[in-house]
Formats: sequence, structure tokens, C-alpha cells
Amino acid sequence: MPDPTVSVLFVCLGNICRSPMAKAVFLHAAKERNALGRFRADSCGTGGWHAGGPADPRTLDALRRRGVPVEHVARVVRPEADFHAFDHLVAMDRANVARLLKIGAPPAKVCLLRSFDPELADAPDHAREVPDPYESGPEAFDEVFAMIDRACRGMIDRLLAAR
Repeated sequence: MPDPTVSVLFVCLGNICRSPMAKAVFLHAAKERNALGRFRADSCGTGGWHAGGPADPRTLDALRRRGVPVEHVARVVRPEADFHAFDHLVAMDRANVARLLKIGAPPAKVCLLRSFDPELADAPDHAREVPDPYESGPEAFDEVFAMIDRACRGMIDRLLAAR
């Protein structure tokens, strides 16, 4: 019998800002919809220099101020396991899409997170990127949160409708 859960791996560069935020927001929004049991989610980075460490404090702050729980230990993508274990490989930007494809991700599983944002239905890919807030101040993390929240809610809507 096939697994009834949909599995989603959120991917950014270092796995301390955008992808852990996306995982936390996605699971929180699924719980709000009473659909948490329908999904499994994780996050990772395409670069491993933060592996084993916590999420960026500004990510944690942006989530906590909105009541979104988060537990996170950064990790790097594991192609041999992740590409088989997850139904969707959801990248934050085109550079990470390219990295995933270069290391062998199945193209049919790879997409940009903001492709699920209903406000960006007809937008080109460059307009669907979640910018990396790492080099910016806390306000950039709030802007990224808003982008991620809209896209995650749109993704849940689309995935639930497909099932």
C-alpha cells in the first residue's frame, strides 16, 4: 500500500535561514488545517558549512514572534537518500534548483517554493525566488517569512486538492 503522506524537502544554501523557516511554517500551516498527518517535511542545504548547527537566530526570532514552533539542526542534502525519500524537492531560489539538478535530483521533483504562491501564478522564475536574508537585518527575515508563509499555504492547498 502506498504511503498516504506527501513528503517535502525544503532546500536552501546553508540550511539556517530560509529552508528551516519554510519547514516550520509548512508544518504549522498544515497543523492549522488539521492536515499535519498528511505531510512529512524536512529541510537541508546544498552547502554543508553549517551542518550540525542551529538555525540563524533571526530565523528563530521571526518564527517565535508569530507563534510558529521550530526545532532545527542544519544538515546538507543527501542525494542518495533524499532524492528517493521525498516527493517534492522545494528550492528557495534558482541557484539551488540548479545545484539539486547538477547532483542528480529528478527534475520532476524539483520546484521553487514560490511557484505555489497564488499571487505569482504567472510570474517568471526569477520573480519566484525567496531572497537569502543572511547578509541583511531582521527586517529581511520578516519579508522572507511573509513570502514563505504565502507559498507554503498555497502549496498545502494545492497538495490537499491533488489528493
